[in-house]
Amino acid sequence: MANKSKKAPAKDTSSSKTTITRIKASDLSPVVSTDKKPTTKTRSTQKADKETSRNIFVAIAGYFKGAWYELRQVRWPNRRATWSLTAAVLIFTGFFVLLVVLLDILFKYLFELILG
Repeated sequence: MANKSKKAPAKDTSSSKTTITRIKASDLSPVVSTDKKPTTKTRSTQKADKETSRNIFVAIAGYFKGAWYELRQVRWPNRRATWSLTAAVLIFTGFFVLLVVLLDILFKYLFELILG
């Protein structure tokens, strides 16, 4: 008996180039590089990068600075919107509590019929 299974030809994925851009939280806008050569940093900028990355207090201060910046961008709801959203949450919660209780009663009744 002859083996009739054929393998599909392998696709060549080496021809497509993928560019990966890493964005830090401290960057304000992403920068996409189109050149193929990596940029080289001078020794003074490399030393400054190492010093700031090793200092934990600078990292913590940067975190809180970024968090405060993000909080300033939040659009907070007014009192009327807050109460209407609170009412919606309570109504949906009540609906699902009622649904679960009714399903529990139904399944309890069915199990009592089956098990006798």
